[in-house]
Amino acid sequence: MEVVELFKKLLSFPSITPDDAGSLDFIREYLPDFHALWFNKNGVKNLLMYKKFGEGEHLCFAGHVDVVPPGEGWETDPFEPVEKDGYIYARGAQDMKSGIAAFVQAVKEAENFNGTLSILLTSDEEGDAKWGTKYALAEMERMKLIPDYAVVGEPTCEAVFGDAIKIGRRGSINGIIEKIGKQGHAAYPEKAINPIHKVAQVLPHMAGVDLDSGDEYFAPSKFVITDIRAGMEVTNVTPGKLKMMFNVRNNTKTTMRDIERFVHKYFDGMNYTLTLNESAKPFITDPNAKIVKVIDRAIQKVTGITPRHSTAGGTSDARFLAAYGVKTIEFGVKNDTIHAPNERIHKDEVIGLYKVFQEVIESF
Repeated sequence: MEVVELFKKLLSFPSITPDDAGSLDFIREYLPDFHALWFNKNGVKNLLMYKKFGEGEHLCFAGHVDVVPPGEGWETDPFEPVEKDGYIYARGAQDMKSGIAAFVQAVKEAENFNGTLSILLTSDEEGDAKWGTKYALAEMERMKLIPDYAVVGEPTCEAVFGDAIKIGRRGSINGIIEKIGKQGHAAYPEKAINPIHKVAQVLPHMAGVDLDSGDEYFAPSKFVITDIRAGMEVTNVTPGKLKMMFNVRNNTKTTMRDIERFVHKYFDGMNYTLTLNESAKPFITDPNAKIVKVIDRAIQKVTGITPRHSTAGGTSDARFLAAYGVKTIEFGVKNDTIHAPNERIHKDEVIGLYKVFQEVIESF
């Protein structure tokens, strides 16, 4: 197969999280010269394939075969790839079966590499991700198979193919504040403690506030309120409790402890509870790291573009690799239709991505 044919084949698997729909077995058979290890747990399949060419460093390509449900509004069958005017339409075209096709084909064709090449795939990135890459890496650590470097094939480009790579990601901290008041009659506010009035006084100091100044690679960590609710939807009763939810996409300058202090600064003296949950830790790979320099040169050679180093966007499985000290970057096709109806990508981008990964392997 050539890379576009492989890409279309992968798109035909209806691999909605956490079902790989047979795609991982297909990839396993497609790379018969690679040693395969399965790390399956609670309905999630994870596959590591590796081949030792020499005694040098271990480079891993990582990604996910699972996709989000197609939803409504498609003009074609989301799991029957359709090519029109050079674009290929199907769920997962950008996120991220283009990346998988590109690195699987590049690795399959690799003949010489001074070290170990591997591919790590999961069927649970779009879901809870509890038993996906995170679980597989724990097993790999036990077996002493943690790579030195990793390239995650998530879509990273913005305006044109080659214009951006991710060298890090922000973390994500979710919080719930419950302000306890005293329910009462709206006609006798002096006999009640209205939590809405109390919280309204501090909201201007909290909502949308930057918790730090950011830096060259990270935007500031912002306190984003996502939900506020209280009361019984009547006009004559003041509520006894208010619940406020928020999210902070934090950089490396702001921690959970910092957020705790920030909330207490404004809720001090109030009767309240705070619950925090860190779903992802921020990380950054040194821009001077070998993998960054190699991918930069490969992109420049294939596209003529010098990519921007970015940390924007949500979270990805790159965070799990970084937690093990793996120097990790992300590079993939353009990101403009992911999770949307009629998701598509131009086949030239898939071919270009394959060529970049080929160059990474050859020049590493």
